Amino acid sequence: MSDWIDACATDDIDEEDLIRFDHGGRTFAIYRSPEDEFFCTDGLCTHEQVHLEDGLVMEHTIECPKHNGRFDYRTGEALRAPVCVNLATYEVKVEAGRVLIRI
Repeated sequence: MSDWIDACATDDIDEEDLIRFDHGGRTFAIYRSPEDEFFCTDGLCTHEQVHLEDGLVMEHTIECPKHNGRFDYRTGEALRAPVCVNLATYEVKVEAGRVLIRI
């Protein structure tokens, strides 16, 4: 198993928003839900590898900024065409105001 990676401060992400986190040559997206929970997925859309950082977060979904495909960021499930491949998700924990992810 890999170690936990310190990705950002909890205050870096507004409610119902996301930030981009790059690590080890990969891009991730870290989300803050309306319930003040944190989630992490791959940061690129599975349709055309577009960065999700400029996408629209609504409730528990992220909408890709290029073709409006949607994913449930809690599970990675593809919800609306043109996306049909789920996003990978990663474990998240919060400690002392920091968001940590396990990849």
